[in-house]
Amino acid sequence: MRAAAASLSFLLCTALLLCSEPGAQAQPTGFDAATPAPSQVDPLIQHVGGRQTTDLGGGWPAIIDPYENGYYNYRYEPTPAGYFVNRQPQDPDDLIEYDFAASEPLEVPGDWNSQRPELFLYEGTVWYGKTFDYALPEERRLFVHVGAANYEARAYLNGAPLGVHVGGFTPFNLEVTDRVRATGNFLAFKVDNARRRDGVPTVNTDWWNYGGLTRPVRLVEVPATFVRDYALHLDPAAPDILAGWVQLDGADARQTVTVRIPDAEFAHTVETDADGYAAFRVAAPDLRRWSPEDPHRYAVVVEAETDRVADTMGFRTLTTRGADLLLNGVPVFLRGISIHEEALGGGRAYTRAQARTLLGWAKDLGCNFVRLAHYPHNEAMVREAEAMGLLVWAEIPVYWTILWGHAEVYALARQQLREMVARDRNRAAVALWSVANETPRSEARLAFLTGLIDEARRLDPTRLITAATEVTFEGRTLVLDDPLGDHLDVIGVNEYLGWYGDTPVAEIAAFRIQSTFDKPLVVSEFGAGAKYGLRGDAGTIWTEDYQAALYRQQIALLREVDVLRGMSPWILMDFRSPRRPLPGIQDFWNRKGLLSERGQRKLAFGVLQAFYGALARQDAGDNSRQGSSATR
Repeated sequence: MRAAAASLSFLLCTALLLCSEPGAQAQPTGFDAATPAPSQVDPLIQHVGGRQTTDLGGGWPAIIDPYENGYYNYRYEPTPAGYFVNRQPQDPDDLIEYDFAASEPLEVPGDWNSQRPELFLYEGTVWYGKTFDYALPEERRLFVHVGAANYEARAYLNGAPLGVHVGGFTPFNLEVTDRVRATGNFLAFKVDNARRRDGVPTVNTDWWNYGGLTRPVRLVEVPATFVRDYALHLDPAAPDILAGWVQLDGADARQTVTVRIPDAEFAHTVETDADGYAAFRVAAPDLRRWSPEDPHRYAVVVEAETDRVADTMGFRTLTTRGADLLLNGVPVFLRGISIHEEALGGGRAYTRAQARTLLGWAKDLGCNFVRLAHYPHNEAMVREAEAMGLLVWAEIPVYWTILWGHAEVYALARQQLREMVARDRNRAAVALWSVANETPRSEARLAFLTGLIDEARRLDPTRLITAATEVTFEGRTLVLDDPLGDHLDVIGVNEYLGWYGDTPVAEIAAFRIQSTFDKPLVVSEFGAGAKYGLRGDAGTIWTEDYQAALYRQQIALLREVDVLRGMSPWILMDFRSPRRPLPGIQDFWNRKGLLSERGQRKLAFGVLQAFYGALARQDAGDNSRQGSSATR
């Protein structure tokens, strides 16, 4: 939305993009769930951190290939050999125009943009090559697991293709059991971060297009038949019931599997079927509930006859009752902040230490909730949020003006949703799955997004579904009336009164927000840009004083919204964006952060911190209050 009617330039851009694409406005009659996803990878392995792994991180020799010479020029030779083969001259007159050994390395994990000045704005193909030895024992299997690669990744081992993954923020794994050698393996990735009109996200985003193998790459060794996936959760409708399932992968599919929670003196045994699957529901009334105030997690063991996986999990329920959000049956107000996966000083964040820094600032702000925008963040971020007691809004990058009428684009969005849910379904911190952000209304968009909503509920019926929806302006009233809201559990909305449009900052509190839905509202974005250290009066744009005044006015406005049950202002820390070139102010940074890109606090940080502190004290003093009183 970016302030709906106030954002005429964005809407004009939207119209031009849609009209310029043949078929882009085609009205779908529905999306076939059988439409194949563009990625060609193996089913995702749950919790690779709890398996036997070999880290392939470090310096990978890399070749920059903007014309994709290493792919197209060599594909159709009698003996295919592109940059995915670690070729070396065999004779003095052997012409080979690339050499991994002589190429400058890039650190993996990491984005290439922040590692070399000449790659700062680069969008295209980079080849990564890694040699390794691996003596795989008999009756064992080996997978290459990639936390994320932006955007299209083609993998090769010893010159042979392994598979293709499309999507820059979700994990994938590829089996190499029958291809790995005891010595002298060469693993290559062709990673291409070129923006695509038919991509998810599409060509126009308000964040940096960091390319590369941006998250960890590991070898994962498992038994011939192993525990590939599992899920455990409390039944929202019957909180004393622990429900779950296990999925084995391998020839010995029929096995006895026991799920244990030793500290709770819980154990339950199931028999898997011919496909290696078993589901269960069992009473577990004494499990301690996870919450932001008490982020208790249990050691959980899933043990089959041939494999054993240990994990940590919290258990809680999150439901709605009218406009109330109920965490473990008690009304909760989400004191939040939006976060991009940006490291201090720029670059893609991926480590636990970086997650602890970002989430630590959110805790200092008084948050019990974070919106991880606008794509699935790394697994360390989600697990650290769970450990620190922060509820999470998790989102796929269905953002702005993607091609709604294209079945292939829908298949890609559905794939990214599935991969996000598969990775994080066991994390108690994840409260909301978001299927979209700021998407202009149309029948095609509604069909697309309702299909994703149905898929999300099928994949995980225990969590609430949301999206940042559109609003209608009626004078000084923002009306929440997006038809998408009929299909959501929680209404999200972004509004930028006082920043985009012509509303003076001093008049924000005179507006009203009216909802046509008896559902919880989370104001998922509001904010203003400010350069750290730039001071002035409260009416001067780009100053810290202007941003702080806007936050005071927004808080006054939101305190009067009856259905408000949470907020996640935009944004915790300044982040890189190619849409923000203003010299001396932005310099390719989106300046809406409460912190500078170096972690320096702006005045508005203290404004929001004081408000959240008052809400937290009110919650602590009256846990039996109604949810709506949290905003007053």
